[in-house]
Amino acid sequence: MSSIAQRWDSIKSLFLGTTPQEGLDALPVRVHGNEFSRTPAMPVSIKGFDQPLLWAIFTLLVFGLIMVYSASIAMQDNPRFNGNYSQTHYLIRHVISLSIAFMVGLLAFQVSIDNWEKAAPWFFISSLVLLILVLIPFIGKGVNGARRWISLGVMNFQPSELVKLTVLLYAANYMVRKMEVKEKFFTSVMPMGAAVAVVGSLLLAEPDMGAFMVIVVIAMGILFLGGVNARMFFLIALVLIFAFSMMIYFSEWRRERIFAYLDPWSEKHALGKGYQLSHSLIAIGRGEIFGVGLGGSVEKLHWLPEAHTDFLLAVIGEEFGFVGVCGVIALFMWITRRIMYIGRQAIAMDRVFAGLVAQGVGIWIGFQSFINMGVNLGALPTKGLTLPFMSYGGSAILLNVIAIAIVLRVDYENRLMMHGGRR
Repeated sequence: MSSIAQRWDSIKSLFLGTTPQEGLDALPVRVHGNEFSRTPAMPVSIKGFDQPLLWAIFTLLVFGLIMVYSASIAMQDNPRFNGNYSQTHYLIRHVISLSIAFMVGLLAFQVSIDNWEKAAPWFFISSLVLLILVLIPFIGKGVNGARRWISLGVMNFQPSELVKLTVLLYAANYMVRKMEVKEKFFTSVMPMGAAVAVVGSLLLAEPDMGAFMVIVVIAMGILFLGGVNARMFFLIALVLIFAFSMMIYFSEWRRERIFAYLDPWSEKHALGKGYQLSHSLIAIGRGEIFGVGLGGSVEKLHWLPEAHTDFLLAVIGEEFGFVGVCGVIALFMWITRRIMYIGRQAIAMDRVFAGLVAQGVGIWIGFQSFINMGVNLGALPTKGLTLPFMSYGGSAILLNVIAIAIVLRVDYENRLMMHGGRR
């Protein structure tokens, strides 16, 4: 009778939101190796997935849409475009991108994590093919000396954004398959390193060093979370730091970016490589504590290049001030923490692939937003990375939404398993 009463209390806690009895509805959490402890599980909503996370992402998407319109509204007056663009040109295209991303995200959520795991190597190979195609004349589209896009009519697709997701899936799949030999460097790490090296060589040919840095961090993060020996991890990190240092040393224009970052106000850099950074700092400085108000930015009036893409945060800082920037930073920190928690839950239930994928998405969103914010605030050298969910860019928005849909699917399957359902 006592067991029946306990079951009834568990059912009531599920539907009424009451606290489960001690030890009855607890979540196992991996502590060390194969040891497990039990922590009280949060009551699961009958809606089936993480509602706060979804609303936080929705908030970023809507705020990003408003700010893209604000940052691009004066583009029609820019002499570079000869009046070819209307005030709503970028707004309409961004709405189209969001609509496509929403529909594809719904489809991605319907796919089980097991199917994502089976398809991971094929997705990775397909993305490599696209990276090769983008380098072929008459297929790849070049802008400002970089060849990164394939025209699809309604939008320009950027394969490097897809590769961030496919490398993430492939790395998680790889670590699951190599779980038994993860202590052996050449057996477990070298093949993954070779795959990342191939991706890196294709990305640097575009060139797109920013995307390569994000991909390297994603792969390294998954290797570390997957249990690669700490000594091997730090050895790989040192090798990568040396490799990126050599890339900068042997590239004159990359060296100039570093020098411009160190002294953006000098006469040599203020109108050259330090131009974007100096005007980003001016925009943020004008915003002070509470900003000049929505639409009141001066720097977006042809002073700050790429205000609606890479430097959207600078416009937010000018129009909403220190308070607005802190709000965006806090929201990204909360989202990253929430995603990592979902991944931790999955790993605690021995769903290693699902957990690594979710945590990989957390690393991706957290690291890329950190780099973009650091660049806008003058804490890091300029890189061509967008602010996730907010900056203008169809490919980036599409892949960000797909990644979040996969995380929500992981959370959905976690909840099913915690209550005896099938995935």
